[in-house]
Amino acid sequence: MWGERMGFFDFSRQPDIDQGVQTFHRTPGAVLLDVRTPEEYRQGHIPGSRNLSLQAIGALPGMIESRETPLFVYCQSGARSSQAVSLLRQMGYTNARNIGGIARYTGKVEY
Repeated sequence: MWGERMGFFDFSRQPDIDQGVQTFHRTPGAVLLDVRTPEEYRQGHIPGSRNLSLQAIGALPGMIESRETPLFVYCQSGARSSQAVSLLRQMGYTNARNIGGIARYTGKVEY
């Protein structure tokens, strides 16, 4: 029974955004995508990220044509990035990954 509980907690745990950003930096051709609003993005974002709000996610094919491009997606808490990854997969992007929320990020941010 203890193993079942641990499995549940492992499943419900938020992604580690710090680890996700490290993996992004080691992945050739990857894109770090911030799906918060432009206003939130201006208040502080991870260096090297591109901003495309969840509401505008349909515009991504005009920005990134290859559906195999590694996409590392984050937002404020991890909820919108999870939704964005689901939408991206529906759009045919095969390598989209939710790395969580910037609220838990411990690295540098830029404004």
